[in-house]
Amino acid sequence: MNWALINDPAYDYAADTRGYTQGVAAEWVEPAWTVRAGSFAMPRVANGIDLEPHFGRSRGDQVEFEYRNSFIGRKPGGVLRLLAYRNLAAMGDYREAMANALETSTTPDITTTRKNARSKVGFGLNLEQPIADNGDTGVFARIGWDDGKTESFAYTEADDHLCVGGQVSGKHWKLPQDHMGVALVSDGLSAPHRDYLAAGGAGFILGDGKLNYGRENILETYYQRQLTPLLSLALDYQAIVNPGYNQSRGPVSVFSARMHMEF
Repeated sequence: MNWALINDPAYDYAADTRGYTQGVAAEWVEPAWTVRAGSFAMPRVANGIDLEPHFGRSRGDQVEFEYRNSFIGRKPGGVLRLLAYRNLAAMGDYREAMANALETSTTPDITTTRKNARSKVGFGLNLEQPIADNGDTGVFARIGWDDGKTESFAYTEADDHLCVGGQVSGKHWKLPQDHMGVALVSDGLSAPHRDYLAAGGAGFILGDGKLNYGRENILETYYQRQLTPLLSLALDYQAIVNPGYNQSRGPVSVFSARMHMEF
């Protein structure tokens, strides 16, 4: 349920507030590999609901290479994905905001430094490998990074990311429709980003002042119980260390329950 496990949080992918966008995409599919590329509209402002229609100065470009093979023994179904992206948008610059604040003896405000066609680049690497039980038992790992010079604009405030985890089928305790999973996550901020927050600056999610920086580390685990053929219940627990990248906060425990019904 954590955002850092739903997507690579350092992948500031083009989207409006609700996660939608417009654009074009194409892919070339071969038996062992696939290449995808796309260009999509960015929001007009950070986390904004309106998309910028001028692709010449605002868009999210990405290309992804996917390779399918067995990465652990000879277990089929393994997938390795390499992503590279570049965003153009009217983004602010952390260092420029800091310099302006120093000159005027004010709190830095990144929104005052926004200029058209500023860029952000990044990459992601994702590995998935089924191990047993027709893919219900398997492991995954992912790393992500962006240059962290311009403001987080569309997804969330993170500039580098690492996670590992796995899922086990309930077949091993005679409940084949059940699943149990666990993952470890570590997210970080670039030096300009954390300096900006430490000086009292605010992004569209984070805001601080005298930030006692530390990487945000997360343990998440869940158990999903199939109650009936149509109904399942999942119980989820997260332990979050340094929430909001601040060692002066937390740790925090988050408990969740989710019910799913399908017909």
